[in-house]
Amino acid sequence: MSRKKGFSLVELLIVLAVMAALIATITPVALNAIKKSKATQVAQNLKTLASALENAAYVNGVNSDGTIKKTSGTSTDSIALADLGRDINGKEYAVYYTGTAGEYTVKVISLADAAIDQVKTALKDAFTETWDQSKVDNYVPLTGTNWNPSGEVIAYTFTFNVY
Repeated sequence: MSRKKGFSLVELLIVLAVMAALIATITPVALNAIKKSKATQVAQNLKTLASALENAAYVNGVNSDGTIKKTSGTSTDSIALADLGRDINGKEYAVYYTGTAGEYTVKVISLADAAIDQVKTALKDAFTETWDQSKVDNYVPLTGTNWNPSGEVIAYTFTFNVY
């Protein structure tokens, strides 16, 4: 008896069942990795924005009204969100600060869709809060921080001194 070349229907169904089982096993792992990478990115951006504002205050100095200068020297332009980080947009992040030529408090806020528990794993001081503009009324918003979200935001607060 001669056998025809090719696969039988049973063999094809077995291969498809094995592939479906592998995909079902790998999909949750891949989705979890994507979630963790987004949370790590949000945590890193929060920390980067706060540190960049601190560095700008140290390097460029502050104006007489307490605002942080955009460039060092005699310029009186205040620093903007775009000056602090590359590829960080004003639709997902906002930076506010308050202080005088002494102690400054920075509040960085993110609207990014990330799991807070995973953001906290990467940045221990991150927290969530219900957005309320009154929480930053005494703060100076950086140029480029022009949004008023509603609901939960991820926030990070940082304090530093400029001498």
